[in-house]
Amino acid sequence: MNRVLLRIGLAVAPILVSLLVTTVIILVVGASPGEVFENVIEGAIGSNRSISGVVNYWIPLVLCSMGLIVTFTAGLWNIGVEGQMTLGAVAASLLARTFGETLPNEILLPLEIIAAMIGGGAWAALVGFLKVRLGVHEIFGGVGLNALANVFAIYLIAGPWQPPEGGSLQATAPFAPAALFPRFSTDFPVSLLALILVGIVIVMITLVLRGTRWGLHLKATGKNARSALLLGVPTMRSAMTAFVVCGALAGIAGSYRALLTYGSLRPFASGGIGFLALLVVLVSGVRAIWTPLIALVFAGMSVGSITKLPIALRLDQSLSGVLQGLVVLFVLLGDGVRQRFFNKEERIG
Repeated sequence: MNRVLLRIGLAVAPILVSLLVTTVIILVVGASPGEVFENVIEGAIGSNRSISGVVNYWIPLVLCSMGLIVTFTAGLWNIGVEGQMTLGAVAASLLARTFGETLPNEILLPLEIIAAMIGGGAWAALVGFLKVRLGVHEIFGGVGLNALANVFAIYLIAGPWQPPEGGSLQATAPFAPAALFPRFSTDFPVSLLALILVGIVIVMITLVLRGTRWGLHLKATGKNARSALLLGVPTMRSAMTAFVVCGALAGIAGSYRALLTYGSLRPFASGGIGFLALLVVLVSGVRAIWTPLIALVFAGMSVGSITKLPIALRLDQSLSGVLQGLVVLFVLLGDGVRQRFFNKEERIG
């Protein structure tokens, strides 16, 4: 019983400490912690529009997070998920621009999703190729390809895909309604289709990692790639497939940003969601079952701070990023303390 309580305490303590440190920071900048937290909560759940904003942020965030669960399981840091989102958005936008006026939504939208998966998966495969064939660490390869993806998107927006009225770095012309994700209603502009797709992804990734040979190969590769190779595990293939699956899910996330959030292709359409997904996975401890809930909390903090803090309290919206970063830092520290304590106790026992 004491061990259980200690484990619970070590799990909850990092969250409480991060809230305490954030409170101190708020006091230092001369604001009221109560008002700040109240405004963030109100900005996240204060109205239908607020809730829909959180859900629309959560959908791409949880897609990227579930993809990163796959690569983290294989021991890979897929920092390039931002670029994979961007290429997914570009691929979906290509079909939206080409067939938006000629194909019905029930045909065009699945094609756009497939194109986004191919775009994101192919961009992730480049990171994997650099890793497994050329020995380039995935962090360096991912960061470089993120920059290339953003430059490519900006080139398209300012060049071949510029609006009819002339060049612009803001966005392409709006896509035709047939090319967009259908919304639940005007008061709650969330795609039911996307929610169903996210549910399928969560269940599939959870089950695949737990009960398939591929999932076991990923775990073996992530634990010790050299030993796994000696035991006959195809580590290179496992790494490549992990990258491709993650990139495909990131591509869907990018298509959702282009085909619902904006209704057009915009520069930096990923909006930092790929990087935030890394924090979500770290806090979850690479456990797929907890990832959707943690992603929802992070989405609420992000959207709530964006919609309320700058207007109501004249505070920068990056305050939520401070809180998110502190949560990750203290959770990782707490996890290290927990592992050190219990491993030492087991050795003594």
